[in-house]
Amino acid sequence: MERAHTERPQGHSPRQIGPYYLITRLDPAGPGFPPAPERRFIARSADGDRTVLVRTPGEGVDPERFLVEADAARRLLGPWVSPVAELSPPSDSPWYASPYLPSLPLPVALAVHGGPLPERTVRAIGTALAETLAGAHATGITHAGLSPAAVLLAGDGPRLTCFGAVRAAAPDGEQRSGLPGLEPGSLAPEQASGGRPRPPGDVYALGAVLAYAATGHTVPDSAELPESLRSLISRCLTRDPAARPTAAEVLHSLPPASTAPASTVLDSSTSLLTPGWLPGRVVAAVARQSAEVLAAELRVPQTHGA
Repeated sequence: MERAHTERPQGHSPRQIGPYYLITRLDPAGPGFPPAPERRFIARSADGDRTVLVRTPGEGVDPERFLVEADAARRLLGPWVSPVAELSPPSDSPWYASPYLPSLPLPVALAVHGGPLPERTVRAIGTALAETLAGAHATGITHAGLSPAAVLLAGDGPRLTCFGAVRAAAPDGEQRSGLPGLEPGSLAPEQASGGRPRPPGDVYALGAVLAYAATGHTVPDSAELPESLRSLISRCLTRDPAARPTAAEVLHSLPPASTAPASTVLDSSTSLLTPGWLPGRVVAAVARQSAEVLAAELRVPQTHGA
């Protein structure tokens, strides 16, 4: 994988966040990658029993709003969500943790692969994300944080993170365009100008993520997009929220090109997330990360106590 360097999170000791000791940073250091609104680290408990993905606020993100959104993310359910399992106590600097799953951020996966991902992979990412968003929207939840950096690719499918990033970055009514941590191509125009996050904004961001996976850009020229996905992605990225498809409509437009539309949500995702859905280089990088994290286990400081 693109190697990341452990860095000191603001408000924390160099090697520890809450009860967890840092192993490495998940996101790559240096330019050339879309921004992420969170700092994400692979870490382990002092007793060595728990390995987690722990997050702290990114630059410019309000710490209190960050924790409010992390707490709200507990309501976002489904197999393609990186669940919020633990929140920092009030006395600690803000962080939250999810169970560790070997995975690469979508921008790193493109770097490892050497360019845009195959159409099969793009469709698989799209179905998993659309399935999650459709379920959230049906219960009145808006994700408000989807971008390329928010998507992690694991061996068994994508995982969605960064819930509420737009709301955490700025209150409604405040201009969000250009704020640190927010990927400008993933911000729907109505959200960039300060509008309240709503489901059509999630669909816009979904279109940007699919465009990025297919081309390496969140706002590509239409001709760059795969022909079979061009119309769908373009409709997601239209400036008029009312003209965008719903997440459920996107989901039913994304089965493998060689099959008829799936009759159920489950059929749609499982038909794509089968062995071989990820390119070989990405699979190898995920496996290498897993091995490196496992090898780091003995280096985690142990707690000596009563």
